[in-house]
Amino acid sequence: MGSSSKSGTPDTVIVKKYANRRLYNTETSSYITLEHLSAMTREGRDFKVVDARTGDDITHSVLTQIIMEEETRGTTMLPVNFLRQLIALYGDQMQAMVPFYLEASMEAFRRNQEQFRSALSNMMGGGMMGGGANPFEAMTRQNMAMMEAASRMWRGASPLMPPAAPEPAPERGELQALKAQVAELQARLDRLAEKGAKPD
Repeated sequence: MGSSSKSGTPDTVIVKKYANRRLYNTETSSYITLEHLSAMTREGRDFKVVDARTGDDITHSVLTQIIMEEETRGTTMLPVNFLRQLIALYGDQMQAMVPFYLEASMEAFRRNQEQFRSALSNMMGGGMMGGGANPFEAMTRQNMAMMEAASRMWRGASPLMPPAAPEPAPERGELQALKAQVAELQARLDRLAEKGAKPD
């Protein structure tokens, strides 16, 4: 996958969106569609979509539109329950933590894609028979531990939330992984704070 869009990155493709909703790829000097942007994303190409009139960065809304297009084509990937929970978090006190959690979760999933593919092959081939452990349960536990760690950090900074109930001590390996994830989350928060402190 490509890195997130940054206006200062030389290999970032600038795509202009006009009032008539047409998209113009400045690299190829041609008009493109959302399907082209979707393909560029899968190829790991880094691009930034800007409003042709104002110059505003509208990459987020265009990427969201691509997801909506993909979801309406019949191959849905986002479960209804997930969408309900995500919508419910808008305006919630934990809303600010959700992007970091989702990004960290997807990055962990990306790093472990080969392991998941291997696990899926084993399951399809009968590897899950005979009481074998489900590899996705480990990921779920890891993600929940990361969210709990983020929640505890947030509670430590906010007196409005009650302290967390005592939890059983994790095993040594899980504790090290959790510490690494918390450190990564803290680094992301620090970068965000630095970015917010800099003038545009």
